Formats: sequence, C-alpha cells, structure tokens
Amino acid sequence: MSHSHDHHHDHDHAPTVSRDNERKVLISFILIFAFMIVEVIGGLLSGSLALLADSGHMLTDAAALALAWGAFRLGRREADDRRTFGYLRLEVVAGFVNALALFAIVGWIAVEAWRRLQQPHEVLVGPMLAVAVAGLLVNLVVLWLLTRGDSEHVNIQGAALHVLGDLFGSVGAITAAVIIQLTGWTAADPILSVLVSLLILRSAWVLAARSLHILLEGAPEDADPQLIARHLTAAVPGLAAVRHVHVWSITSGRVLATMHVRPDDDAEARAVVAAVGRELQSRFDIGHATIAIDWNERDEACSLAP
Repeated sequence: MSHSHDHHHDHDHAPTVSRDNERKVLISFILIFAFMIVEVIGGLLSGSLALLADSGHMLTDAAALALAWGAFRLGRREADDRRTFGYLRLEVVAGFVNALALFAIVGWIAVEAWRRLQQPHEVLVGPMLAVAVAGLLVNLVVLWLLTRGDSEHVNIQGAALHVLGDLFGSVGAITAAVIIQLTGWTAADPILSVLVSLLILRSAWVLAARSLHILLEGAPEDADPQLIARHLTAAVPGLAAVRHVHVWSITSGRVLATMHVRPDDDAEARAVVAAVGRELQSRFDIGHATIAIDWNERDEACSLAP
C-alpha cells in the first residue's frame, strides 16, 4: 500500500521553558551552595559524619541545581536544522545525572559510616546541632521554592529530590545530636546517616528509572500504543484500522507519536486524519502526531496538506 503523511500539532517546536522556574532554581542554587560551605566547616569542627555527609550531599545539590539552571537556559534555545526539537532533552539528561550523583553519595555515606562504626570519632554536639538546625531551615526554604514550580518536570523533580534528601539529612543530624547529647552514644551519628541514605536511595531509583525511560523513548504510562490503537478505532468514525503506533516523550509533558491509519473510505481520509489528531490531543495529550495513511486502493496516492 502507498502512504501519505499528515502532521497534526497546535504548537511549534520552540521550547517553552518557564523563566519563573529558572529564577527559582538559581535562587535555590545560591542558598544551597552558600550553606554547603557552612556545613563543611561545621562538620569538620564537630567531627560529625552526619553533617559531613549532608555537606557532600549539598555539594551534589548545588551541582544538580546548577545543571538544572543550565539546562533551562539551553532549553530556551530555538530549534535548528541539526536539533529539530531544540534542546529540551537536556533537561532529562540533567535529571538522570542527578540520580547518578545521588547513588554515588549513598555509596560514600555507607563506606564512611562503616569506618566510623569500626573506629568511633568524638562528636561536638553543640556545633553539630546548631548547623543541623540551620541546614534544616535552609532546605525547607529551598524545597518550598522548588515545589512552587513545575514539580512534574524531571529537571525540577531531580533538584527537589536532592533537596528533600538534604532535608532528611538535616533531620538525621539533629536526631543524632540529641541522642549523643542525652546518652553519649556516638554510633548514632553514622547509623542515622545510613538510614537517611536509604531514603535517598529510593528517590534516586525512581528518578533514574523515569529519566532513563524518557531517554530510551519509552511510551508514557497513560499512552500505551495498544491502548491508543484500540481507543482510536472505537472513537473515530470511518477509521478501519490503526497500526505501527510509536509514542515517546522529548521531555516531561511533551509527547509525540507516529502511526499508520486506514480509513473505511479513501475519500474520507482527510477527515479521518483530522479526527485522529484531535482525539490524540484531547484523550492522550499528544500535541504532535505524524500520521501515515494506508490507502485501500493499490497505487493510489494523495498528498494531504496539514
């Protein structure tokens, strides 16, 4: 069968990146980077692994936020002949790098905690508690800023997960300081560091899986190709069959699709394709679809305008 193609979309390919999100990420980076230095000093002075682990995590937070900010800046660049969908995929790469950084931090915390359990270190509770409380307040402010943005975006989500891990780290450091103050049991410091790292590990796994799924051009959960084919066949009048359905995301919330459709009557092909495009937009939020037509009559071809 011969094929014609039609494109249905209500937007151009120029990225639409929120400047408000970009500004919040930049402010968050400044706050996290500044307090990271404070936490390193506090961890060295107090001898607390919880604070040093949290400062290391804050370093990756700062890097993650800087990467997120850079991805937003690049993501606003217009599409060109070499990158026809622009630079939006950089935001997904940033989210995946964030996840890998979280895995690395968890591994470092586990190794250092084991060493501390084998050879306990003296911990100065006063400086440890003061820095941990201040860190908790900073993380709460930054998390509030980030969750006021597009929290479904993998780039924002990655940065927010880093900060959330830091928040748990601050809570763990505060808890360890209180336990050491009340009981003198210094092992509470590395043990609570490991418990916090397990929470970070779960978040990192979710983020890595989601980012990698997009990078591998997997179908969104609510836009399975078989589901799309069944729905279109049932919902679009005059549509005989749908095949070769491929669905993927450029970045969070930007879903694309290609497919072949066969109309009952070739004369109604234009109307069928238009109806398929509308249904994809309204039911599956697919704003850009490339639709090839399988004609019923062999060797007949028709060029359809968008």
